[in-house]
Amino acid sequence: MDIAWADRKENLFEMRRRVRQLRHKADIVVLPELFSTGFVKDPSQMSQLADTAGEHPSLDAMKEAAAEAGAAVCGSVLYAATDGAGNRVYTNRCYFVEPSGEVSYYDKRHLFSLTAEAKVLTPGTRRSPIVRFRGCNVAMAVCYDLRFPQWMRNNADNPYDLLLIPANWPESREHAWTSLLCARAIENQCYVAGADRSGSDDMGTYGAMSRIFSPQGLSIGTDNPHLGALIAVLDLDALHALRQSFPVLRDKD
Repeated sequence: MDIAWADRKENLFEMRRRVRQLRHKADIVVLPELFSTGFVKDPSQMSQLADTAGEHPSLDAMKEAAAEAGAAVCGSVLYAATDGAGNRVYTNRCYFVEPSGEVSYYDKRHLFSLTAEAKVLTPGTRRSPIVRFRGCNVAMAVCYDLRFPQWMRNNADNPYDLLLIPANWPESREHAWTSLLCARAIENQCYVAGADRSGSDDMGTYGAMSRIFSPQGLSIGTDNPHLGALIAVLDLDALHALRQSFPVLRDKD
């Protein structure tokens, strides 16, 4: 998905169109990072485009798309909250929206300090919740979080099976992107789905480098140009058998 910069209406229309195409063809649809706005940093634009607790057009569109498609929809959006001192603060909030309308979220912890992101956004303070959906334990991270393995270390007592990573990762760092996704899958004995955007913005050019890796570190996604998506089927029985026969998670520090 290309992202029209600061054009929420256009992006939400495109998101709904794409998710609609996957109706009855997917259980979980993962969108890129900040899919509804792109990365905006001007305070007035942020104020106009951010979801809030009282008005959340991006989240509402995700709920509508999830209900229509019969699939969970995951992606990150610009979110505005109020801190303890009454000041407005912005986070990069990743939502996991189920067809029932149930919502889980995670605020991006690691903000990219080489850009204005770390200056205009506030980092999250808690790790992703583990969401149980259709027999699969799902966790979330966002883009730059991928470089910090301890932050998303899997728990042997309550492990996640699938890690979802919406991203705006430029093609100039493609090798790092694919290598880190693969590493997170192997070390956490889980499936990893990294959803990258296409197009370009002030920070680079994006090559639609979405990837899905198995717990063994194999690339398993199949590109479907007709649906405009990378698709994979996850074998949870095989995943649980792997963890039993090769219990890496139990041996971690």
